[in-house]
Amino acid sequence: MFTFGPGSPGGDGTAGTGTEEPASHAGQATAAGPLPSPPAPPQPEADAAPPPSPSRSPRRPGVPSLPPAAHPGELEPHAALDSSAASTQGEPSPPSPARRRPGPDCRAGGRGRHGLGARLFGWLRERSLGHGLFVDPARDNFRTMTNLYGSIHPADSVYLSTRTHGAVFNLEYSPDGSVLTVACEQTEVLLFDPISSKHIKTLSEAHEDCVNNIRFLDNRLFATCSDDTTIALWDLRKLNTKVCTLHGHTSWVKNIEYDTNTRLLVTSGFDGNVIIWDTNRCTEDGCPHKKFFHTRFLMRMRLTPDCSKMLISTSSGYLLILHDLDLTKSLEVGSYPILRARRTTSSSGVSPRNSLEVLTPEVPGERDRGNCITSLQLHPKGWATLLRCSSNTDDQEWTCVYEFQEGAPVRPVSPRCSLRLTHYIEEANVGRGYIKELCFSPDGRMISSPHGYGIRLLGFDKQCSELIDCLPKEASPLRVIRSLYSHNDVVLTTKFSPTHCQIASGCLSGRVSLYQPKF
Repeated sequence: MFTFGPGSPGGDGTAGTGTEEPASHAGQATAAGPLPSPPAPPQPEADAAPPPSPSRSPRRPGVPSLPPAAHPGELEPHAALDSSAASTQGEPSPPSPARRRPGPDCRAGGRGRHGLGARLFGWLRERSLGHGLFVDPARDNFRTMTNLYGSIHPADSVYLSTRTHGAVFNLEYSPDGSVLTVACEQTEVLLFDPISSKHIKTLSEAHEDCVNNIRFLDNRLFATCSDDTTIALWDLRKLNTKVCTLHGHTSWVKNIEYDTNTRLLVTSGFDGNVIIWDTNRCTEDGCPHKKFFHTRFLMRMRLTPDCSKMLISTSSGYLLILHDLDLTKSLEVGSYPILRARRTTSSSGVSPRNSLEVLTPEVPGERDRGNCITSLQLHPKGWATLLRCSSNTDDQEWTCVYEFQEGAPVRPVSPRCSLRLTHYIEEANVGRGYIKELCFSPDGRMISSPHGYGIRLLGFDKQCSELIDCLPKEASPLRVIRSLYSHNDVVLTTKFSPTHCQIASGCLSGRVSLYQPKF
């Protein structure tokens, strides 16, 4: 398979200098050009009531802002002003005929027609980008949710009875938020009702070694992986036995991803292999599988929400990105196009599938030293990646957010890559040797990060704005929204509920805490 060493990840000193081609919406914005701005309406006199201001909606940086056009059927403000000015000069006013409410085509110079068209075009543009109240009401209504998270107190936490099952390595909610699963050090998987905090089931011999990760395929099926080199599939309706056990890795299996469109399960392990499992043809004996990728020092692997990219972090500080991902394509040694400068299309005009980019992400305080990327998460809307990095000497830890740069870089990045460091924060350097799993909130506005004996809720700014609404020109510190300390040992993992205002955290001594506001 295609192997990379710590000194030469791409087999070439120039590898890793590539950047990513523009996304579809970025290309549309460039092709369309700036939107035409209608002439501003004349200002009313001091005694005239100003027109109501339009409701504001967040915008992506770089999208021009359009002044509001007058609505069809409204009187122009300057008409009333002219009439008022004529009467103040003492001239007799002729009897005014019955006013007809002019439409957009009746306005001077066709201003109403062009203004309305530009406004409509701007609204459609915002809608296509996923902006605006009618697309995502939570963008402007998140203040309530932020206040709820900010009102959580450590004393409000609920402890789940897990102290006899070893350290908690991973937490995972079902997609509907009705079940919380706990991956334990001592071969077990625990299931809880997160609303009532009641224990549902203990899978006492889920594996023969540590359980590392859990992934729900839907509301009833989930997969677990372990240091025993296997993956197990489970059904919530029949937890007494496994659906099947998957064999294929030769070392510890560390994480699981799932493509809901193709129903392909993707796993990675410390053997350096990324393996694809076809759950469409699953039997009691397992699933057909194939090795998809291999690299040395593999730590974590993730798929973007649209499954267009695969990201792989390594203990040697490299981040590998497979662009234009095709999981169904069988890849052999040497079949990964290496990105060296800018991503370009092939002679046929189509970008190569599964093209590889090798990066060394910028880490604050680690510019002259190597680092290990221990934890890797992706923004739920695919805008950015979240990394937990530690120095090779284990004396510093950082949480870093990197924006995917679509198109030309906003500013020069060192080292050159398609990721730009936007936010960062230094973490408590405790629990050395253990991986701390952090996560985004379901809408991507907040980050929950293990911090010593508790967790910290982090935001891109104090208002918990969307990332695209507060992108800094230079890398900026993350803002601490709330700190919650309720454990008596180092916290290793944390997770937001996908449906409720609730956060779960698990620590080295096996305790799980649930944080939620009291009403």
